[in-house]
Order: sequence, then structure tokens, then C-alpha cells
Amino acid sequence: MTEKEQVLKIHTQQRGAALGDLFGIFFEDLNHAADGGLYAELVQNRSFEFDPVDHKSYHALTAWEKIERGDARAEITIGDHDPLHPRNPHYAVLDLHSSGGSAGIMNLGFNSGIPVRAGESYLFSVYVRCLDGSEKPLSITLEGVEGSIHAQSSIVAKGSEWTRYEASLTAERTDYSSRLVISGNWSGKVCLDMVSLFPAQTFLGRPGGLREDIALLLAGLKPKFMRFPGGCLVHDGSLNAEDRDSMYRWKNTLGDVSARPARRNNWSYNQTLGLGYYEYFQFCEDIGAKPIPVLPGGYDPHHKRMVPLDELGPWIADALDLIEFAAGDAGTEWGGIRAGLGHPEPFGLEYIGIGNEEVGEPFFERYAYFHKAIKEKYPHMKVINSSGPFAAGGEYERGWRSAREQGSDLVDEHYYQSPAWFLANIHRYKNFKADEPKVFLGEYASWGNKYYNALIEAAFMTGLENNAHAVGLACYAPLLCNADYANWKPDMIWFNNHEVYPTPNYYVQKLFMNHHGDQLLKAEASGFAAPVAPADTPITGKIAIAADASSFRVYDIELENSATGGKQGYPELDAIISALPDAEASGVKHTLELGEGAGDHYIIRLKVLRIAGSKGFKLYFGRQDERNQLWWEVGGWQNQDTMICSMVDGSAAVLTQSMFTVETDEEYSLELEVSGRNIRASINGILVNEAEDPLAAIEPLYYSASVEEASGDIILKAVNVQESVITAKLVLADWPSSGMAVRVYELSGHSLDAENSFEFPARVAPAERPLAVEGNSLSYEFPPHSVTVLRMSRTSSNG
Repeated sequence: MTEKEQVLKIHTQQRGAALGDLFGIFFEDLNHAADGGLYAELVQNRSFEFDPVDHKSYHALTAWEKIERGDARAEITIGDHDPLHPRNPHYAVLDLHSSGGSAGIMNLGFNSGIPVRAGESYLFSVYVRCLDGSEKPLSITLEGVEGSIHAQSSIVAKGSEWTRYEASLTAERTDYSSRLVISGNWSGKVCLDMVSLFPAQTFLGRPGGLREDIALLLAGLKPKFMRFPGGCLVHDGSLNAEDRDSMYRWKNTLGDVSARPARRNNWSYNQTLGLGYYEYFQFCEDIGAKPIPVLPGGYDPHHKRMVPLDELGPWIADALDLIEFAAGDAGTEWGGIRAGLGHPEPFGLEYIGIGNEEVGEPFFERYAYFHKAIKEKYPHMKVINSSGPFAAGGEYERGWRSAREQGSDLVDEHYYQSPAWFLANIHRYKNFKADEPKVFLGEYASWGNKYYNALIEAAFMTGLENNAHAVGLACYAPLLCNADYANWKPDMIWFNNHEVYPTPNYYVQKLFMNHHGDQLLKAEASGFAAPVAPADTPITGKIAIAADASSFRVYDIELENSATGGKQGYPELDAIISALPDAEASGVKHTLELGEGAGDHYIIRLKVLRIAGSKGFKLYFGRQDERNQLWWEVGGWQNQDTMICSMVDGSAAVLTQSMFTVETDEEYSLELEVSGRNIRASINGILVNEAEDPLAAIEPLYYSASVEEASGDIILKAVNVQESVITAKLVLADWPSSGMAVRVYELSGHSLDAENSFEFPARVAPAERPLAVEGNSLSYEFPPHSVTVLRMSRTSSNG
């Protein structure tokens, strides 16, 4: 019997949904993505404003050390009288005493130090005032750890008023662990502030600009948009814009960098705000990405701080002013401010986000006021609502309900899940309606930077593309990570102070963005095998309960087999479990093992009472081992969640989430029902979580097809997640039959656990090659575990 030919037919004249601005990037200042990252400043703590509010280890001289050479001595103190700018009230006072030799102050930079390369130039600047008004020559050197001089210059400070001085230094040797030294060989006092050093070679050569190697990788993606500046740092903070730990207030980021107030970043480090809103808009313009700024909505879900409804006016005005800043002409107030900063023409703005990963009714109550005011003044502005940090559940539904009621243009969904979850949810958006708010998948990633993670994310992205009727925007997150300051993993691009490498995930994103397409084309497969359906496996395995940052009494435990009606009690178990620091020493267990589940359909009932602590517990079920299990988490995150979670091969997914807070000394009756792969969880008789944990049916090929209007090219993206070659005949229906030119861009031939690194930055990278094709069809072998883009163009003979 002849094997049936596998055919993938693309109907080149049958168009579907427009792809619009589907794939872009999200810049969030975590992992030192800005300071010590994209923002090219090489001096850490340049304005002596580090503070324990930012990080408990910080102080005003963090990253600074005094130097004393020969008989010279230095005393370094922090002053705050008559500062350079009241928003940056601190500065360094150098009290030098020299009868021979020199003394001064040294900056350690980020990572291992200040990176310099032989032959390259660096631009130094500093504000100085001499307390006695006399001239004070200062030596400026870039030195190795052992004191060797790589570059040097000097300035002569004079006068008792703050004055800015500049110098250029050219390195004679390469050293990625250098120090910046400012020294003098005299006796007296000078004050220093805003000590700065930038590479002369920044992205597009802008002084005080962006680190070129990182910026070029971002530009190379060719993103349709960039969401910024976060992230949790947008809304996690106080309500007072002048507080050091305030929410992210965009107006604080404009103007001269010496006037921008230092701020706590909620990822526990300092933000100089040197990379501010003007610079974000400028970078978006430089790389051809539409800006998507995200503003706080007057509610902090981390600490439940909220602006009274009758005081929302200034917050709403901030949103309206931002739109005017970006899109207003120079004759408007905020358009004029933008013009004064150096950009007379509007940047343009189509989207604005209110809130980030919002949970709780107070945000959605306030969102309505923002939405109404923005739409009244700017009816064509696309306003983005929020649906929380999980893919399903009560807060997710609350966000979508708000979006439908308010008429939001998009809803910002966030989720970080296991590869198994992504495979099982490739068609997640198939049944979403085209006439409702569109999905903005503003943060997503599978848990890892291995080739397998990238492969599965590529398959999922074909699902996003095929459902462009419902999905408007999508961006992987996080974008950047300084390897020595990692707050979160995985990340798309990793760097240190002198190197950068893109991950396999980066190359998948690049393939999809570089070959974006403008409109879907109908594509249909025939002759392929049916999806490889998983066995109908119910959730079975061990059951256990564990404390989380708390201690609990656990009692009245009962396990029921729903098929037989049989019940197993544990009358002898009235136990204390604890995850508090003193638990182990006192012999109290962290986890209580309860044996195996009862069949395919079972119910476990128990009572718990928190004795002490700040969070809740986890009830494990379907437990095969530590890397393969499910659990019901109550009192998770900041004691605000009840969630059903699944882990496959050590990678976790949240199946559903709702809000719930555990109280001390309050008894809770719990019931968890597991039927096949369906789960229901109740507290005190009230259903709080309901979820299915589906297993993926692996398809022979995940694919999407589109047309690029400018070139007329037909673009096919295909992902083979299986271990065998998939051979298919590709047919372009209604396409000239005299031939076409094909270029192939492909990731393949890598082990599933392959990763890039500083040592091997291109271990996983796509290959490109041409294909000569006669007619309007070709046979193609999609390699095992591959991501393939075929770009098909008319040959010159086709006109």
C-alpha cells in the first residue's frame, strides 16, 4: 500500500486576519536591565544617592572606595548642604591632605568593574565645587585592580559654585575589571556629584546613550512594538510621587539627568532613571517599534495601597499628559516639553496600558475612570486593561469582565508556564471572539533557556499567529538579564559588563519578528497522521500536605473513593506541620505524607488551622516524584492566592488562581476532588478553584502562513516538535507556476538541552540558505525538533 502524500497547501489569495503589530518586545527594569545594562553608564552610584530603601546593604558610598598613595590621606564624607539639585540632595566631599603622593576616590563600576577596550574612548563628566573657591587640579584615570593606568586625563576645578567638567579618555589596553579614579595631590576640600563615564561608542553615537551591543540585538529583532517600563515596578510603591519608593511616575524621568530623582526599584536595587521616558520613546523610534507605555492605575496590589476615587484626577492627568507628550504637536504644553528636550516632531502613540498584572476589585474600579477620560479626549487611543498574572481563574475572569464592560481595546495577559502547558494550549485562543477586546499577551515564557523551551515557544507562537482574529499583541518576557544581578530566570538576552549572548528563545522571537507577515493566509494540511493523542491517564499518585512560611494543625482527614463510595479515615492523625525557622530543631515536620490517592476519582477532606506564620500551605496530589506532581496552594504569593498548579519534569504551571487569605486561629474545612484530569477545590463548602490539567496531543507539524504586503512574499512558519523528519509537499495555490525563489531560515540539529553561553554564544542559532524551485510547489523535509521559516518570492519572470 502506497503511503499517502503529506501536503501542505497555502491558498495565496484567501486571506484571513491582519497580523497588525503582533510580535514585539517588553523592556522591564529588572535584572539590572537599565542601570548596569542597556543604559550605558559605567559608573555605579554616580550621584551618591544609594540608600537602604533601595537595598538593605546600600549606603551613599556603595561602589566607592577611597584611595591613598604615598603620604597623601583622604577623608570622604557625604554632604547635603547646597546640593547640585534638591531632588538629588547628596554628594561626596573629598578632604585631601598631601605632602607627597595623591589621594581621592575610586568607583568600582558594575559586575567585575569598568570595562575598557584598547583604542576605544570614554567620555567622563563630573560636577565639582571647591569649598575654598581656589583651583584644584584633579587627575582622572582608568586603572587596573593592581593600579596600572589604562587611560588618563585631568581637569582643573575652580570656584565655589557647582560646575560641570568633561574629559575624554582613550584606553591603551583592554581590561574588563577597571576602576575609575579621581585624585589630587593637594590639601583641601572639593565636592563631587554626578560622576559619569560613558563609552564614546554608544548606540547611534548618542552621548549618554545606550550600550551598543545590547541595543543592536534588540534592533535586530525588528519588533513591531516595545512595552515599557514594567512590570511590577510600575505599581509596586507608595502613592506619593516624591517618595523614594513611589510607584513609577513618568514625569520624574524627564529632563537633565542631574534633576531626575533616584528611586527604589522594587527588584531591590537603585534606579537612576537615566533611561527615562524620553529615551524609551527615542529608542522605539530608532528601532521602528511602536511605544506601549504602561502607567499605574492608582492601586498597589502588593501592599493594597489605593488612591481615593475622588483624588484620581492627577493620576488620570498624568495619563493624558503622557499622550500629549508623545503625540501632541510642539504647540501643546507637553508636546512643547518634548520639543524642548530635542524632538519637535511627535513620536506618535497608538497604545497605552493602565496597570500591570492587576488583581483585586480596587484596580478595576479605578481603571474605569482612566478609560473614560482617555477615550473622551483621545477616542482612537487603544487602551489596554489587565487580567492578572495567571492564565485562568477568578482574577483572570475579573479582568476580562472589566474589559468587556469598559470596552477596552486589549487585555494584558501574563503567564509563565511549563513546556507541557504550552503544548497543551497551542489552540488556547481559537474560540476567542473577534468582536471582543483583543489579547495582549504582555508576558510569557516557558521555564528555561534551553533549545527545547524555544522549540515549544515557537509552536505556541504559530497558535498566536493563527488566532490573530483574537490576539493583537504578544511579547516574551523578561527581555534582559545582567548575569551577575539576576532577579528572574529565564531571560531572552544575557550579558555581563562586556559580553552579551542571545538565547535560543531570542532566535525564535527573531525568526517570527523578522518574518512577521501582514495578513494570514489559509493553509490546510492533508495526508498527515492524526495528532499523537496521549493515553487517557487520570491524575494518580501520592498525597501530602506541607506548610509554607507558617505552622498548621492538620486533622479530621478523610480520603473517599468516589467510584466505590469507600472512605479511608486517619483518626490517629492530628498533626502539626511547620515551615518556620525553628521547626526542624523542635522536631516538627514540614510535610505530612498521606499515602496514595484512591482510584481515578477521589475526594480528600481535611481541616487545617494556622497557628503562626504569614502564608499558607500546599496540598500535593498526583505526586510521582519531586519533579512530577500537582498541588493546591492556599495562601500563596503574599497570602493572597489559592491556586491549582502542575509540575512536569521540574517545570511548573499555574492552572487556575483566585484570591484567598489565610487567617491565624481560624479553622478551614478543605475539600479537593480529582476526577480523571479535572480538579475542584473548595474551602468551607465554597468552590474556590476549578481546573483541567490536559495532556497535549502532539500534532505532526505546527504551522502558520502569511503574506508580506511590501514584498508580496509568502511566509510559512513550521515547527516540528517530534523526533522524526516530517516530509511534506508544499503547494502555493493560485500562484504563478513558472517558478519561485525560496529562502530557508531554520533552527535544527540541536540537542533539546542545548543552551547558549558567554563561551558559546551561537551554539544555537538559525542557518539560512536559498532553495531553487521550479513551479509553485516543492517537497521539503522538516528536520526533527526544528523551527523553519520558508520565505517564498516570485521570480523576476513572474513579474
